[in-house]
Amino acid sequence: MAMARTHIICFGNELHGDDGIGPAIHAELLKRQLPPEVRIFRADVSGLAAVHCFEQCDQAIVVDAVQGFGQAGSIHILQAEDIAEESTLSIHGHGVGNLLALLPHLIDHPPRVKIIGIELSETRAFANRLSPPVARAIAPATERVLEAAR
Repeated sequence: MAMARTHIICFGNELHGDDGIGPAIHAELLKRQLPPEVRIFRADVSGLAAVHCFEQCDQAIVVDAVQGFGQAGSIHILQAEDIAEESTLSIHGHGVGNLLALLPHLIDHPPRVKIIGIELSETRAFANRLSPPVARAIAPATERVLEAAR
């Protein structure tokens, strides 16, 4: 029997304040020894360019900043349907919500998706630092991601 393959996909832009939580957790995961069936991806954009991150795996763990689920820095385990599809397009394309909604139409065998969402405090263009509550969430959120990948 083949081992289940898990992809950890960290979304975000480290040049937009708390939106950089995904890249920060990606950096932490790179320091860890992960099982061979786990692959880590950094997806700086959430549009269709990230579809390949969801291919050829049984489970995808999405790491991203979220808003509207709790206090800044709080960590949430969510399902794909918990993330709303975005109603507008940005210059970066569709958001994570749109991407997750489109996955069944884009790939033959979409994986089970679990989201580790970290509540953001603020996003600002060209602010390459996380707010204090979000920065404090890096270690516990990384542990949650690792638990989800087991």
